[in-house]
Amino acid sequence: MLYRPLGRTGLEVSILGFGAMRFPILDDKRDRIDVPTAADMLRYAFDHGVNYLDTGYPYHGYSMEDPGNSEAFVGDVLAEGYRDKVILATKLPPMVVRTRADMDRILNGQLERLRTDHIDCYLLHGLHGGFWRKMRDLGALEFLDSALADGRIRHAGFSFHDDVASFKEIVDAYDWGFCQIQYNYMDADFQAGLEGLRYAAERGLGIVVMEPLKGGRLAGRIPTSVQALWDGAAVKRSPAEWGLRFVWNEPGVSTVLSGMSTMEQVVENVAAVEGALPGSLSAEELRLIEQVQEAYRARMTVDCTACGYCLPCPSGINIPNVFRHYNDITLFDDPVAPKGGYGFEVVIGMTAKASDCTECGQCEAACPQGIPVPEKLKEAVGALE
Repeated sequence: MLYRPLGRTGLEVSILGFGAMRFPILDDKRDRIDVPTAADMLRYAFDHGVNYLDTGYPYHGYSMEDPGNSEAFVGDVLAEGYRDKVILATKLPPMVVRTRADMDRILNGQLERLRTDHIDCYLLHGLHGGFWRKMRDLGALEFLDSALADGRIRHAGFSFHDDVASFKEIVDAYDWGFCQIQYNYMDADFQAGLEGLRYAAERGLGIVVMEPLKGGRLAGRIPTSVQALWDGAAVKRSPAEWGLRFVWNEPGVSTVLSGMSTMEQVVENVAAVEGALPGSLSAEELRLIEQVQEAYRARMTVDCTACGYCLPCPSGINIPNVFRHYNDITLFDDPVAPKGGYGFEVVIGMTAKASDCTECGQCEAACPQGIPVPEKLKEAVGALE
């Protein structure tokens, strides 16, 4: 296993982290973790040097009143003698926080479920502009100071889903130890993106990358045109390994979370670590990844560059994000997962529904690509809603 510093925290983290959001399940029910299989997966990862484990309050089924089952399951496995060997991360969920007192109540419950007296890395979960303002105004930064002072958490961070300007605002607002962002070779300019990654790294934050394989879509149903490119590479790697190696190639990245769902994925990802040093991909290999990006983009339904000239939408629709999810259906031959991503953004308030479009025409007049935006939003409604 290879390790890198988690920014200025003083922690050395395995470059492969285990994301505890996609454990194998029973009967297609997210709240029913396949406990024997998932426990074996964690043990294998820990025994092969993985030391960063990321879970969260809502993972594997939750309601506004009750947490999901991931934290309690993780606590049971860590109690087998792994707790002192693992850097444990979990998160405070803005969607269920209503008061400052809720923050302490939720953290104390997490400590109990995880069967520990401290969380090594504690994050404000899934921040976008609205959640950030809500948590800041409710006293979340004071709460983090308090939890750091009394030892319930060791390092404070945040995970993020919004644009790079909002990301920089949050980075500069507090003395964070680390942050967690989405980054992969298809999302280098999405949300915080490479610009935000380097901005945070330059300020000493550790960088935890989530969705390095875009929810598995860069490793699952590979289009024929893309697979032909991978097959032609001088160095043979699986699509999953190519995706991970792209992220590990960036010097600012501390660890990459993989939401592994099978033992085969754990074994493959652990093996992929070998030689994955910053800057280790050759110019030829980086050009190959660019060709793969181009092959995927040729499959786009809407030729949106996410320039943002169509924003703000008077109806509150995040038009580039809607088109991103719509494009993902054809990019990855996946009619299901993009609906989930789009639905999540609607629920947490990152965007209004595409069906809220009033056809005012402001976006179409502003679009430098000449996209008939209202017409394409109607198509997106049919695909995503």
